[in-house]
Amino acid sequence: MSEIEKSISFNGRDIRLKVGLLAPQAGGSVLIESGDTAVLVTATRAQGREGIDFLPLLVDYEERLYAAGRIPGGFLRREGRPPEKATLIGRLIDRPLRPLFPQWLRDDIQVVATTLSMDEQVPPDVLAVTGSSIAVLLAGLPFHGPMAAVRVGLVGDDFVINPTYAEVAAGDLDLVVAGTPDGVIMVEAGANQLPEQDVIEAIDFGYEAVQDLIQAQRDLMTELGIQLVQATPPEVDLRLENFIRDRASEPIKAVLARFDPDKHSRDTSLDEIKESVAAAIAELPEDEPVRVAATEKPKALSTIFKSITKELMRRQVVTENVRVDGRKLDEVRPISCRVGVLPRRVHGSSLFNRGLTQVMSAVTLGTPGDAQELDDLHPDEQKRYLHHYNFPPYSVGETRPMRSPGRREVGHGALAERAIVPLLPTQADFPYVIRVVSEVLSSNGSTSMGSVCASTLALMDAGVPLVKPVSGAAMGLIKEGDEVRVLTDIQGIEDFLGDMDFKVAGTTDGITALQMDMKITGLPMTVIAQAIEQAKAARKHILEKMLIAIEQPRQELSPFAPRLLTIQIEPELIGMIIGPGGKTIKGITEETGAKIDIEDSGVVTISAVDGEKAKRARSIIQGMTRKLNAGDVYVGRVTRIIPIGAFVEFLPGKEGMIHISQLAEHRVGKVEDEVGVGDEVIVKVREIDNRGRVNLTRLGIHPDEAVAAREAAVA
Repeated sequence: MSEIEKSISFNGRDIRLKVGLLAPQAGGSVLIESGDTAVLVTATRAQGREGIDFLPLLVDYEERLYAAGRIPGGFLRREGRPPEKATLIGRLIDRPLRPLFPQWLRDDIQVVATTLSMDEQVPPDVLAVTGSSIAVLLAGLPFHGPMAAVRVGLVGDDFVINPTYAEVAAGDLDLVVAGTPDGVIMVEAGANQLPEQDVIEAIDFGYEAVQDLIQAQRDLMTELGIQLVQATPPEVDLRLENFIRDRASEPIKAVLARFDPDKHSRDTSLDEIKESVAAAIAELPEDEPVRVAATEKPKALSTIFKSITKELMRRQVVTENVRVDGRKLDEVRPISCRVGVLPRRVHGSSLFNRGLTQVMSAVTLGTPGDAQELDDLHPDEQKRYLHHYNFPPYSVGETRPMRSPGRREVGHGALAERAIVPLLPTQADFPYVIRVVSEVLSSNGSTSMGSVCASTLALMDAGVPLVKPVSGAAMGLIKEGDEVRVLTDIQGIEDFLGDMDFKVAGTTDGITALQMDMKITGLPMTVIAQAIEQAKAARKHILEKMLIAIEQPRQELSPFAPRLLTIQIEPELIGMIIGPGGKTIKGITEETGAKIDIEDSGVVTISAVDGEKAKRARSIIQGMTRKLNAGDVYVGRVTRIIPIGAFVEFLPGKEGMIHISQLAEHRVGKVEDEVGVGDEVIVKVREIDNRGRVNLTRLGIHPDEAVAAREAAVA
């Protein structure tokens, strides 16, 4: 393939597409660039494996630290397990890409996006999403594209396409919109309590830019002479499907029409119908085509049964406006909340129930040294708020090996984190590192939004002064032809058999996080706007139930949470506090039992569960770093004696020497004649020499100065 380059500009920021340059053996490849950020995206197809009954699509996002001129940390000094950001970008690529492949496709498909170069102006994630569409088209795969993505930021009062990292950090919106010619297919957003109408306008603004990128892809394909591959489904023998449909349709319809809120009861009834159909197939003669088809494709019964159930469930919603559990389309399931559910050392906890979905969240308050160090391409070096989400198999009544968190767990934790971060107090007001762990104990839809609600309650229980409480709801969609129904607070079957999972989190003032995934090829803005507005009412209803459990953050932290004290020192004094080889700071820690963290800016954070220990450590550091002036008077204590004088600790951690000639007005023969170790003495700073040593005196101290020094020591 000859090298071809195309360029498209948004507000003076160019996106360049280069094909035919790199990775010639991949099915399709494109180098997509903006500024000094360059991402190579490839798509490769392999022959399908026997027995696969799903689309085997694998999407990988790879970060190379050489892209930012850095050498990886750790013992091996090479990239290892993908960092969390890379996992999230992999999901960001997968979510708009997967629905655009025909679901009957069984060939192995792998899309790999690798960041080869990166500046601190242009994030690579939306480039990788758009590049994945181009690579798939170049690979000649059946695909309902093109697809493209842009980021929308809010700079002042204006929306900006593909803002820089700095513009995102300074603004109140970080929105990624992906779309196709049919409409919006994916939304991912974090916002600072942005009103619903502003978010709707931002999505619409982003989708207009997406159209330009879609057209650029079409122009590229035309220039290369590549025709879009039409997705032609394989021929299907309908005899098995008709046999199952004849025997299962009415029983399934009867189960769905019971409007049973009990998921277990409904699932059991459906399983019994499927088993009865399987038994009917088994009674057929061995050479009967229906039985032969079922034998050759053992998973066909489950696939066809699911298809019939999906069809009947959706028809019931569209024609009767009633859901399988009897709820109205905009009705939220029953909610109950508790706080303080875990005893003793847990700093804050809660239990949130919505229908059969149950999430428990626990909060741990840590010191600045507990912040997570980030070793990835993102400009941020630390995280002080950590949100972890766990989804054990028992939460859905299943058994499976429990491994490290997968993409789903990482993604749901990141969404809940994004929803809460805008409401956290500033580091200056609340210097703790905060970790929240959400344990999904029972799942029947929308556990990520359950995590947002449970975590808000747990943070308030821990005494974290949130700006406002946050709640969230997941919206669903049933689209049959021109008929569209938006569902509030979807449960598992509605997510599984529906067309959309649209999670919306926020406060009473506005939205803090969005995540929309589609199973169809796109939605018009009118439907998206309806879903956002419908979610607003659901969020407020849920929040009212939450505030019954706890109305505002507790005024006192858990007695087991560390007490933090912060002081500001001159950065040049940091070395004095640390001491040679860390000797001084270790000594303070051993003496007081407090933990000490020092930032390069000179902010010193002292922590201890016992507040008095933290105060003692603070006093020592303040004493060590206090600026001394000749003539200052202090109350001190003699720490040691030498033949020519006595050493006195006159501030915590600060010593000076009284020369024997400065002990008394008269001539002193022996130091021990005037003072002993442990004696309290009033001293004045006589001078500070050029090596920083403090010389003290007991002479020339006015009685009023002595009284003031004693009062200051008591205070």
